[in-house]
Amino acid sequence: MGPLLDCLRAVGGSARPKEVSTWIARELKLGDDVINSTLKSGANRFHNQVQWARQYLVWQGLIDDTTRGVWKLTPLGWQTHLDLDSARAVFVHRHQLSKSLPQSVEAENTAPDAPHPAEQQEQDLLGVLKGLSARGFELICERLLREHGFEDVEVTQQSRDGGIDGYGVLRLSSFVSLKVAFQAKKHKEVVSRPAVGEFRNAFLGRAEKGVFITTGRFTSDAEAEAARDGVPPIELIDGERLVELFEEAKLGVKPKQIFEIDHAFFDQFRSAKE
Repeated sequence: MGPLLDCLRAVGGSARPKEVSTWIARELKLGDDVINSTLKSGANRFHNQVQWARQYLVWQGLIDDTTRGVWKLTPLGWQTHLDLDSARAVFVHRHQLSKSLPQSVEAENTAPDAPHPAEQQEQDLLGVLKGLSARGFELICERLLREHGFEDVEVTQQSRDGGIDGYGVLRLSSFVSLKVAFQAKKHKEVVSRPAVGEFRNAFLGRAEKGVFITTGRFTSDAEAEAARDGVPPIELIDGERLVELFEEAKLGVKPKQIFEIDHAFFDQFRSAKE
């Protein structure tokens, strides 16, 4: 919890979930064995822990959860610094409260290996996407790109793709456009640097930019390769970002309103004396 608050302060008060996890992993010098460990559900264990830390901070009124996909400090969060002991106190306090709410979502899902609800939702959609055929996944990614503003999107014939699953045109203005090559691959685990490099080699001379879409995750080396200077850039879309893109386009998903208990609101009344 403490490093999460430190991260948001360091980057100006708000960040996307993946940016937070990356920042914490770097600052704590975590090894690949920790960063790439998974739960039984297939969710990334470390990011799941960061998601739960954020949830406790939301309950404490330290993080604002009103904007989907962006974590923002509240005024109280800006001023609050948590060491290990104070973070543990927050954890214990919330679990004591949950004992009086046996049917609450909080009580049911705060076991060490329980996926965070947002993480579980992501895994559910990724499970659907992973269940598609390879061709079906390529075609739905074609549809996703079109929904997000790409023009002239087409999937290549499988026997002639040459390492490229399709092309599209991204119009930047009335006078400037980019031809983009994309690759759509289902992966259970991580995508390594060689896969990203091979994709770039495939579209060199055919497109100005690449988009690599996967249901898995990219290694830090793969991310470095995608952003390497002097070569055409590649945009990496991992499973987490892929879910967000489907939700933003409302493609294959329906919005649903839910309510959760605002513990920070009730805390002011719990301390009231008889």
